[in-house]
Amino acid sequence: MVAAVPVLIASCTREVRREPSPRDVLGEGLASWYGPGFDGKRTASGERFDEDALTAAHRTLPFGTCVVVHNLDTGAKVAVRINDRGPYAKGRVLDVSKAAAKHLGMLDAGVAHVRLHPCTP
Repeated sequence: MVAAVPVLIASCTREVRREPSPRDVLGEGLASWYGPGFDGKRTASGERFDEDALTAAHRTLPFGTCVVVHNLDTGAKVAVRINDRGPYAKGRVLDVSKAAAKHLGMLDAGVAHVRLHPCTP
């Protein structure tokens, strides 16, 4: 199991090679990013939260799932690995790490309208 983690993480850092079809959409709505104070704390999956890693919290997707997050306002995309549960704020579909928020261009705003797709090989 431990040997598979680097492979999974590496697969989440690749760019999307094809445009996802509408049937590939895993969700759409507002994403927010973890604020200060979470770095180093345990996530629901048991691993320690790292604000510099490309990770996210989702209510139902299995831990380890690789998801492409597309900021619909800026066009920016980033692949993240689900390692926590949440968000618990009404109307939010995803909480992303600070690193992912930076890639998505949403650090200042704090939230972004996003669409979620599965990572493609």
